[in-house]
Amino acid sequence: MSTEPRRCLSVIIPCYNEQGTIASLIAMVQASPWVQEIIVVDDGSQDKSREILEAISDPQVRVIMHTVNQGKGAALRTGFSHATSDFVIVQDADLEYDPSEYPLVLEPLLDNRADVVFGSRFLSGRPHRVLYFWHSLGNRFLTLMSNMFTDLNLTDMETCYKCFRREVIQAIDIEEDRFGFEPEITAKLAKLHLRIYEVGISYSGRTYDEGKKIGWRDGVRAIYCIVRYSKVGDKLSPLLNR
Repeated sequence: MSTEPRRCLSVIIPCYNEQGTIASLIAMVQASPWVQEIIVVDDGSQDKSREILEAISDPQVRVIMHTVNQGKGAALRTGFSHATSDFVIVQDADLEYDPSEYPLVLEPLLDNRADVVFGSRFLSGRPHRVLYFWHSLGNRFLTLMSNMFTDLNLTDMETCYKCFRREVIQAIDIEEDRFGFEPEITAKLAKLHLRIYEVGISYSGRTYDEGKKIGWRDGVRAIYCIVRYSKVGDKLSPLLNR
């Protein structure tokens, strides 16, 4: 890959009640020489996130407001539809993922080896904050189950960092409104037989007291989505859609 950065990346940031981190996160994303545009979708925040976003006047940052909270998948659906760069990456509004690692994720795309790149928290020797055992085990279980239904060999299906060629993500109909986006998009990518790569990334996870939102109900929904959007799910769709 050329070491010379070029602004080729649309960063999609779903935001819901992230007043403590959203300004710092946007500044970190703006510091990346790879970023062409930043699209923040505020998903009906009830804290001061909307006020912070409304105060931004930088033309690189586009802010879209949902009037009510719809969920991460819905926010991403809105953001993806407005992207214009060659590549599109998902960036959570907290500080768990480091935008300085965009070059790692972009490398297989820029080298024309990949159509989609997942940033794996479990593949890397890079720094990781030590947190919840059962949460980590749940992530690995969902990834294993997803792999069984998609015949992929991912190590981190639930990762935030998914980077796509823009034409790929804009051609996919995203149906899930909440965290079911992760298994849904993975299943739909697998059906398209695209070139999917993984790269190792760092991870600075936060606790529930610090604002982590995903819970056990989202895990149950993820299991449903793994089956629902797989080839098996296509055959069972009359039953699953009742």
